[in-house]
Amino acid sequence: MSSKPKVAPFVRPARPRPSLAGIAGLPARDRAYHDLRYRILTGRLAPGTTLLETELAALLSLSRTPVREATIRLAEEGLIDIRPRHGVTVRSLTLNDVRDILDVLSALEIRAVELVAKRGLGPEEHGRLLHMLDRMERLTEAGDIAQWSDMDDDFHSAVAGMCGNGRLLSALDEYWGQQYRPRTMIVPLRPKPTLSNIEHRGIVEALAAGDPEAARLAQQRHRARADQQQLDLLRDRLADGAEGA
Repeated sequence: MSSKPKVAPFVRPARPRPSLAGIAGLPARDRAYHDLRYRILTGRLAPGTTLLETELAALLSLSRTPVREATIRLAEEGLIDIRPRHGVTVRSLTLNDVRDILDVLSALEIRAVELVAKRGLGPEEHGRLLHMLDRMERLTEAGDIAQWSDMDDDFHSAVAGMCGNGRLLSALDEYWGQQYRPRTMIVPLRPKPTLSNIEHRGIVEALAAGDPEAARLAQQRHRARADQQQLDLLRDRLADGAEGA
């Protein structure tokens, strides 16, 4: 008797968009972390901004200890630089920084897709992904690139979230945060994402077929093209090896 394929459980999305929702009940150090991360990723604290620890504490209406703990965590994620007695500075990304970040992010996504194909895609998960693809195609036809970009994040998050590997998702979340700012910069510059829609369907077909190799190759081709497009669009916005323009 043949055994049923193992269906991947749904795990939290790996890349939630920046939000302050739900942080009020968190411990002070976590509130400080999420508040500062939100301000950095959304540009409210612009690249190059330098603030002393006392200024950050006043900004967040918190004491210095939880703020210090939050800045250490943000520095580990590559979002800020800490200079003792000189405060913290929001990092400015160069084109080379973005290239390095995308190299890691894409490798993690490719592995996540391969794991999902190995574990199996159940009917409910398959239907959810197809619904997202349908919506993205409608947004493409409507020319709503900003909403399409949000849905693109949701699609890749949903796929990765089925991989069943919490450590991989945590790493994805970190690197997604690092590339969020340059990603938002290219939204007004994006061409119509028709090719991405076609590639997304190829990825879902491979997942539904339970073919890890086909899924890996489909995701690899998609990421290689999309990453290069992002770098090309950023070329006039960011310096190659100096501070961001």
